[in-house]
Formats: sequence, structure tokens, C-alpha cells
Amino acid sequence: MRQNRFCVAVALIACIAVPALAEKKYGPGVTDTEIKIGQTYPYSGPLSGYATIAKAQAAYFAKINAEGGINGRKIKFISLDDAFQPPKTVEHTRRLIEQEEVLLIFGSLGTASNTAIHKYVNAKQVPHIFLASGATKWGDPKNYPWTMGWQLAYQTEARIYAKYLLDSKPDAKIAVLYQNDDMGKDYLKGLRDGLGSKAAQMILAESSYEVAEPTVDAQVISLQTSGANTFVGFATPKAAAQAIRKIYDIGWKPLYITPAVSSSIETVFKPAGLDKAIGIISVGVQKDEHDPQWKDDPAVKEWRDWMTKYYPDGNQSEGLNGAGYMHAQTLVRVLRQCGDDLTRENVMKQAANLKNLELSLLLPGIKINTSPTDFYPIEQAQLIRFDGTKWVRFGEVLGHE
Repeated sequence: MRQNRFCVAVALIACIAVPALAEKKYGPGVTDTEIKIGQTYPYSGPLSGYATIAKAQAAYFAKINAEGGINGRKIKFISLDDAFQPPKTVEHTRRLIEQEEVLLIFGSLGTASNTAIHKYVNAKQVPHIFLASGATKWGDPKNYPWTMGWQLAYQTEARIYAKYLLDSKPDAKIAVLYQNDDMGKDYLKGLRDGLGSKAAQMILAESSYEVAEPTVDAQVISLQTSGANTFVGFATPKAAAQAIRKIYDIGWKPLYITPAVSSSIETVFKPAGLDKAIGIISVGVQKDEHDPQWKDDPAVKEWRDWMTKYYPDGNQSEGLNGAGYMHAQTLVRVLRQCGDDLTRENVMKQAANLKNLELSLLLPGIKINTSPTDFYPIEQAQLIRFDGTKWVRFGEVLGHE
């Protein structure tokens, strides 16, 4: 009799256990021991300076794996060089999805590059998330429900500059340099929209450049002749450094605004000359590694310890490495929220369900929030001014509340 009861008990336990095991749901690239994610990045070409972001991301995933992974699953991170050439981005992304069968595409860099795969990944229903691009188009869940950015949208950022100029320099005569692609045009639209009815009288001249052009010297000289007293350079690092240097060398002394994508002291200001960059204004969302006020900050100390252990070749004075660290932290949060439902559908559901996420390197007051109708994780920033050695914050945190 006892034996019969024991057998019944075992059978009941087995029946209970089977549904528990069945609760695991996996999409492509996921097993009990692995989560495969993919990415393209410019390890070569004109924007190769950004490659350190991807290296920092890989280093953060190495840390997570060393600590046991995500619910016991190790991250397999496949990052391919697209040299900032959209056709290569398309080729590599197809390989990642159709051959490597990754669960998702994470953090790929560039507006033009991601635009080239935008429709494809959405047609394939593959999460295409936390992109290293602030294009406004990444926040369109109605038409592109599988794509989500990470950083402050370019138009939102440009509107912050417009508000600053209207409030503090209403007599500004503006000259704009912009990259001739979706990124540059997105920024330019945000500036015009932010200036509103005053845009026509305040913007005296605009000049574009191609990302492959060797220099932007001719554009800078042309813009100087407009009589502008304010220069807004919606440019990527190489062109930004050239513009800073040329403006200084020709004796032009406008108020200079540079976008967050080209606010790196290491990648932009040092090549241009730190003395030439004094007074430049931008916006920030993360703690500046050069600023003594963060020297004893626990989060910055933790980041430095991580850099020393997992990315020893990385430059601890390079803010891009902090950005890569936070991008990876955000993805890890999403994957943890997924639990054992690691399907592509649930990845997007969790990416659109981040509530008041405070990453350790974000400036105080800036939090990550998303929803099914809000695909803009970062919507706030603070104005910053370069003093020759570090960024100095001023004003309030601006953007959407």
C-alpha cells in the first residue's frame, strides 16, 4: 500500500514538473546554456573611432559570462565590421539572422547603416534594439515595432540647443555644418523646429559635407563669410575635430555647439587641440571621467575596476567606453526580465517595459523609461561646457519628463 502511495506521489511530481519545464520558450539563438546576439560596427573606415563602444560592450558581456551568465546562459556576442558602409551592413545582418540565427541585433552603429536594414529586420520580426544612433525614426513602434534606439534622439537634442540659444543668445547669427545624411538632416530639422518662427532670421548659412570627404576646411571657411557669431557643427568625430581646429586657425571666434556624438575629449578635442576647444557647448547624459567630482563616486570606481579587469586595452579617459558599458547594461536588464521566455516577441515586450531604470553612469536625474508607445529610452540631458580639461554641467536637466 505504501509502495502504491509512493508511486502515485512520484507520478504527481512528474506531472507537476513537466509543465514547469515546458514553460521555457526559446527563439532562434537560445539554448539552456547560450544566448546568441549579433551586431555590425565600423571597426574600420571613417568612423572606426567608435569601435571602442563595441569592444566595451563585448567586455561587459565577458563580465556577465564570468559571473554565470543570465539565468545560467552565457552570451555569445557576434560583432562584424561593416566599415560604416550600408551594403556591408545589409550583408552582415543577413548573415547574422539567416546563418548565425541570432536572437536579436543589438547596438549596431550609424543612422545610414541601420536605415539600410530597418525594413528588413522588421519584416523578419527580429529585435533591432538599443542602436548607437539617435535618429528620430527609431522611435516609431506603430510602423517599426521591432526597432528601438537608446541615446537621446537627435531632434530632441537639437531642440535643447535651440532653447538655449533663444534663452541666452537671442541675437545669435547661426552657421550650421551638417553631415549630408539622415543624421545631419535629423539634427538640422530639430534645430529649425526648436527655433520656430525665428529660424529663418537666426540661421544665416548652412553647409553640408560627405562622411568620406578628407576635410571640412572649405565648408568652415565658407560659413565664416556669412558673418555668423554662432557655429553649430552637426558632425561626426573626424569632421568635428577638423572644424574645431580650422575655426581656431582662421581666427574665427563664434559660440561653438557640438552634438553629443562628437563630444569626446579623447576622440575629438585632443586631436583638435584642447586649447582650441575651450568654451564649446554640448549636452551630456553620463558622468565625465575627466571630472574630479566623480573621482570617488562608487559607480565610476566600479566602472574603472571593470575596465582594468575586462578591457585593459581600453582608454579609461574615453567616455565612449562608458556609453558601451551602459548600452550593454540595458540589454542585460532586458534579458533578465525575459526570464525563461527568450523569444523575440518577449525581448521586444521587455525592451518596451523599462521603468525608471537608473544606470550607474547616468547623470543624476536621468532615467531610462520605455513603453509600448514610447521607444525613446533616453529623453533627458544636461547642457555642458568644456573648460579646457573637462566638461562642466550647467542649467537644469532638459528634455521630456
